[in-house]
Amino acid sequence: IPFALLLVLVEANWPPLRRVDAGAARRLHEVALEHPAWTGTLRVLSDWVWDPATLRIAVALLTLWLLYRRAWRLAAWAAVTATGGALTGVLVKVVVERARPSLEDPVAQAPGYSFPSGHAMTATTSFAVLLLVLLPMVPRTWRALCWGVAGVSVLGVGFTRIALGVHWFSDVIGGWLLGAAVVVLTGWAFEAWRADSGRRPTSVAEGLEPELTDEDPEPSDPGPRHG
Repeated sequence: IPFALLLVLVEANWPPLRRVDAGAARRLHEVALEHPAWTGTLRVLSDWVWDPATLRIAVALLTLWLLYRRAWRLAAWAAVTATGGALTGVLVKVVVERARPSLEDPVAQAPGYSFPSGHAMTATTSFAVLLLVLLPMVPRTWRALCWGVAGVSVLGVGFTRIALGVHWFSDVIGGWLLGAAVVVLTGWAFEAWRADSGRRPTSVAEGLEPELTDEDPEPSDPGPRHG
C-alpha cells in the first residue's frame, strides 16, 4: 500500500512531492560540484561496493552455499526474492517511464528510467536476504550490529543515488518500499511453507530458518503434521 500510494503521487506529478524532489536534487548537486573528492567516494560506493551486480553476486554465492548445505527451501527463497525483486523493479520502470534528473554540469550518468531506484531496491532485497538467512549463524550479541550495518548500507545506497544526481528522492523511497514489499511477500510464503512441513513459526530476530545451524537443516522427510 505505501508503494502504491507513492506511485500514484509520482504519476500525478504531485506538486509537493515534485518540490521535495527538485530541492533535494539541487542542494545535493551543489555539494557534489563543490567537493569532488566526496563525489569520487560516492561513485566508488555506488558503482562498486553497493552496485546491484555486486549485491546479486553476494546473494548468488549465498544461494550456492545453501544448496551445498542442502537447505533447499532457503536457497529457493533467496533466489526467488532476489530475482523477483529485480524483475519487478524493471517492470515498474518500463510502465512508469519516469525521466531521470536533468542537471546542469552532471557529476554522473545512468541509463534507463528513474522510478523506482534499482540500486535502492536491490540493496533492500539483497541485505534482507543476507540478514534473514545468516542471522542464525551469528551470535546474539552481534546481531544488532549486523542489522545496523545493513540499515546503514541500504540508506547509504539511496543517498549516493540522489547525491550523484541520477535519481530523484522519491525514486529512492520507491525502491526501498517496493523492495520491502517483495521481501515481506516472499517471507510470508516461506513461513507458510515452514508451517506445512511442521516447523514452528520464527521471528525476524531469529532469521527465516533457525535450523540452519543444524548438521542437516532440512531432513528429507519431517513427516506430516497432525493436529
